[in-house]
Amino acid sequence: MKKQKNHSSRRNFLKNGIMGIAGAAFLPRFTNKNLNFGNNLKKNKIIYRKLGATGLELSIVGLGGPEHPALITNAFEKGINHINTSPEYGRGNQETMIGKTLLGIPRDSYIIGTGFSMWRKPQNQIKHYTKEMIINSFEASLKRLNLDYVDIYYLMGVSEQEAVLHAPFLEAMESLKKSGKARFIGLTVHQNEVEVLNASVQSKFYDVVLTSYNFRKIYRDEIKKEISAAAKAGIGIIAMKTQAGVYWDQKTKDMINMKAALKWVLQNENVHAAVPEFGSLDEMKEGLSVMEDLTLTPKEKQDLRLDKSTSPDGLFCQHCGKCLPQCKGDFDIPTMMRSYMYAYGYNKPAKAKEALEHLDISQILCSDCSQCPVQCTMGFDIREKVLDIIRIKSVPYEFLI
Repeated sequence: MKKQKNHSSRRNFLKNGIMGIAGAAFLPRFTNKNLNFGNNLKKNKIIYRKLGATGLELSIVGLGGPEHPALITNAFEKGINHINTSPEYGRGNQETMIGKTLLGIPRDSYIIGTGFSMWRKPQNQIKHYTKEMIINSFEASLKRLNLDYVDIYYLMGVSEQEAVLHAPFLEAMESLKKSGKARFIGLTVHQNEVEVLNASVQSKFYDVVLTSYNFRKIYRDEIKKEISAAAKAGIGIIAMKTQAGVYWDQKTKDMINMKAALKWVLQNENVHAAVPEFGSLDEMKEGLSVMEDLTLTPKEKQDLRLDKSTSPDGLFCQHCGKCLPQCKGDFDIPTMMRSYMYAYGYNKPAKAKEALEHLDISQILCSDCSQCPVQCTMGFDIREKVLDIIRIKSVPYEFLI
């Protein structure tokens, strides 16, 4: 959930390189001013749904990747009981912050999920992942979180059936569940959601799927159908990327109706919860307010432009994967586009850099292509966006947080 603000300094930084980094570019998102500590949130109505067959009851609005302790403590005070994080966020620093914030809070009062990150294309990298890698990553997360167990442990970044059913993955996840250190196991999917959701049902193995799902997905009806089938099979469904890039346009002048976007997702009762990322207490207040009435008003329906959800000047990548076979360089365009969205739409340059960490930028051939052969389903100028965002990888991480 986002409140509109001036992003010009950060946008100009990305366009002009790193010359101005010692100045005001990429300021931290949190200050005492925008945290608004003095403005106590009123008690909100909270809706809880059962997470599939797990027996867990989640607030339908949770915290996705919270970046500040104040968000967590205020969320708990208002009835939110679900946090989702990742060792990728802040290179593990977010898990450490969450662990410190949770000290002294009754363990049975909240539900927390994290996971093993696998952002490279599974078809190229799957053979390199071992059972031991997952277990070692899990133990490191558990230590940073100061916990004896997590409620949900995910295999993160799955994009095809092969990864869903990969034996070392299943063995590792089953081992963690049997140990009691992970109560339930799941997977996350940013692209190819239909195939992954279907495979999760066929596997009869996973308890939870955290899936990208929002009103701007061109194939949203197909995803909805698979979500329904997964929920019917007892799989808990949690939605992410619910805010669809935040802005309709790259210049971040035309903002999406954030409240309507979240309502659209949660109207589907087979979606048991959502984990939007709140940047301030005011954004969280707006997110919680959707539970007062999940019905979309005529104005909100109009705001979502459901018949005009594509925009060549926008920020939201469908992650459909149709670009991959078209690219002469054979690199992960969807991840590049996700990084672009984090930087420009979500105003999260550090997260944009994290998304690129595992990519071999030296193999990107865009600068050698006079004309990009990729025809994006959203109409994006892929070459322009790639050459813009790859420059963030050369910026020291400490300047972006």
